[in-house]
Amino acid sequence: MTSNTDNVAPVPGVVPTELMSGDDDEDTALLRGMLEEAKNYIRSFSWCDSIISSYFAGGVGKVFAIFLFKINSSHRDVGPWEWIFVGDIPPVYLPLEDAPSKMAAFETYLYGMGKWVAVAREGREPQPEDRCPPVNVPPTPEWANTLDSRLRTLSKVIRPFFE
Repeated sequence: MTSNTDNVAPVPGVVPTELMSGDDDEDTALLRGMLEEAKNYIRSFSWCDSIISSYFAGGVGKVFAIFLFKINSSHRDVGPWEWIFVGDIPPVYLPLEDAPSKMAAFETYLYGMGKWVAVAREGREPQPEDRCPPVNVPPTPEWANTLDSRLRTLSKVIRPFFE
């Protein structure tokens, strides 16, 4: 059972995923598929005991979307709120403490993935001091080039959805 406070996001501009809609029925269906991908992704981590609620921050079906999840975690170092990024990119999570708005989450995502691209171009595994997000593709120059191209497209085409 959820309480009223479970239905209140700590940031403006996000909507409960039950109310999520795209530009048309097809876009909405694609976004719903991306929501399932985001749920499966966050549930794949041992620190996520359960999902309490989920919110849609914006995106374009099958291209890129940002969701905000409230979770239960038995790990003391994991907060209750996580941003999840999915789409035509490797999925990534980001704690709410690192990005207090959906625009900050988008910018932090681009910055972090840009750092990952730089490390991957060197053909090496990111180290903690690199402060890169966890990415589930090999850190190779080929993946770096592919991801860099997608990041540039996101920066130009998707940014308006978060401004």
